[in-house]
Amino acid sequence: MITIFGEGRGFRIVWLLEEMGLPYRLRPVDLADADKDPEFMAINPGGFIPAMRDGDVTMVESIAIMEYLMARHGPTPLAPEPADPSFPDYKQFLWLGEAGLATAIYYVFGARHIAPADQRQNWTASQAQRGFESRLRLVTRQLARFPYMAGDTFTAADISVAYALMLARRGEFAVLGAAEEDYMIRVTGRDAFKRALETCQATKEGYKGFG
Repeated sequence: MITIFGEGRGFRIVWLLEEMGLPYRLRPVDLADADKDPEFMAINPGGFIPAMRDGDVTMVESIAIMEYLMARHGPTPLAPEPADPSFPDYKQFLWLGEAGLATAIYYVFGARHIAPADQRQNWTASQAQRGFESRLRLVTRQLARFPYMAGDTFTAADISVAYALMLARRGEFAVLGAAEEDYMIRVTGRDAFKRALETCQATKEGYKGFG
């Protein structure tokens, strides 16, 4: 049985598992007391989520876990083959969703909502906001060409990017254009997304829907 430790970016993995129809369990993690959770800390001594256990395999980092699951338990149309014309776009947006979008929003969210009041408009948070907005232009350009990040078909790249846009909507850090709004309606209307949201109750509680 595949075990996912923690929500947050773990939502991406749960969504992927629902799309693939693989059995799993979600194991909650209280980050405030992670050092008192020996089972979790044995898997990820860094104390951050998500983490995954699949038999003897343990991993952290959501995109790496997604790639592992698709390779180990595939093949799946969620991951185009290298010879597929959509493969370059798939890879670019799979990683852009984390490296270019979600990571930036993580730091903006922390500054705007958690930092002391006199530090909430700091330069680094503003730089991260600008970084998010610049990468979002790549998403906008892609949606002018195709309905999904890798072309005409939904892939794991959409899970990656859509999660980042969910974070931005939750924190009210970005105004999405009509193309992004329509895109999010398409991807969040999927049955697998809805099942993942029911599994991830903490994510559901903070979710601001589209449409």
